[in-house]
Amino acid sequence: MKALLIVDIQNDFCSGGTLPVTGAEEIVPVINKLQQYFDCVVATQDWHPSNHKCFASNHKEKKTGDIVEIDGLMQTLWPVHCVQGSFGAQFHQSLDTKKIESVFQKGTDPDIDSYSGFFDNYHRKSTGLGDYLKKKGVHEVYIVGLATDYCVKFTALDAQQSGFKTIVIVDACKGVELKKNDSYRAIEEMKKAGVKVIRSDKILQ
Repeated sequence: MKALLIVDIQNDFCSGGTLPVTGAEEIVPVINKLQQYFDCVVATQDWHPSNHKCFASNHKEKKTGDIVEIDGLMQTLWPVHCVQGSFGAQFHQSLDTKKIESVFQKGTDPDIDSYSGFFDNYHRKSTGLGDYLKKKGVHEVYIVGLATDYCVKFTALDAQQSGFKTIVIVDACKGVELKKNDSYRAIEEMKKAGVKVIRSDKILQ
């Protein structure tokens, strides 16, 4: 079975949000169309407590984009975003959620960020996504969403490492681009790891 995994289409990553990705809303109609071609559709959701250590405001004299060390792991600092229960954490209103059968929340531990939909950044805790897909009989995972250079990339790398045939639909993703060409570098890194990168017209009829 093939599954479509929708990564973090949330208000804070869209226009007017605290961490907007340029062009985020442009990919939602494509994602909505793609859902019709999959029997299994699941989604991830950033779901941070307000005291999360990935927020720059929780570090003295630090700003967004700074990198700090937390328990031996380098952490990029972000503006407050996708706080549990907030409007910013909700899925964007234009996303069709009717076919989404399960949502996997990540970044719930204030001490550990979770870019990947499968594991936290230390790979210490699983979200349960991998086990869920395997129990469903899924062997191919198609990934779309936000953002190409962070959560999409790490979700794809973990999916590949977990034994799924992994495909990223590149025109149904958008990047944060903290640094120029971050998305391009992310795509190249995914390809080197064995992830296939396609465009949506390979699926849409």
